[in-house]
Amino acid sequence: MSAWPYPALVAHRGAGKLAPENTLAAMRAGHAHGYRMVEFDVKLSGDGVPFLLHDDTLDRTTSGRGRADALNWTELAKLDAGSWHSAEYAGETLPTLAAVAHWAIANGVMCNVEIKPMPGRERETGAAVALDARALWSQASVAPLLSSFSEEALAAARDVVPELPRALLLERIPADWEARMSRLECVAIDTDYRVLDEKFVAAAHRAGFKVLAYTPNDPAVVARLVTWHVDAIITDAIDVLKPA
Repeated sequence: MSAWPYPALVAHRGAGKLAPENTLAAMRAGHAHGYRMVEFDVKLSGDGVPFLLHDDTLDRTTSGRGRADALNWTELAKLDAGSWHSAEYAGETLPTLAAVAHWAIANGVMCNVEIKPMPGRERETGAAVALDARALWSQASVAPLLSSFSEEALAAARDVVPELPRALLLERIPADWEARMSRLECVAIDTDYRVLDEKFVAAAHRAGFKVLAYTPNDPAVVARLVTWHVDAIITDAIDVLKPA
């Protein structure tokens, strides 16, 4: 990737907490607040369809119960993914990666696709999401950024679609972070903002990597990260933090 094309602020799971996470309603809400990049989580249904959901189970954010991949896509598509949030969104459905891609491209919204595999399906999910992303964004002006906490999923994505940019998600920064980044051929490191400091951001930049931070919501904290030259900040506070 010759240049970093992504904006400084990214809407977490579409709209932070203003709409049901990982739904098209959330993507639209983020867009309505001026955000031109969204982050969301993708896993595979029982029959291999990439769709948006954060948890390993359906219980928290849908009307379903149990493992997220225990149902095929036809069954998942019938679930209510909005009522848990508020009555306003009752009946909101789970979207496929394809549906979000079509919406995002049509509306000029860039995407951070977090590969969120079910346990035991890391390589399968990484490869499937990367292959679908390449096809879905083939005519887009800006490619999606693929990220994951699963190094196995990122390695699979790299193996099948090496040209799509990748970011390694980390809760803590290990001593061998640079070696991991190089092995996975990532362009960026994406960490909890609480483990970042100005010295690390500078070291990552010297090594040729971009830095993303999740999920600061305090404007003062975000301002500090900006002074450290963090390249992108993923936030829930889309109604407070205004993109340039």
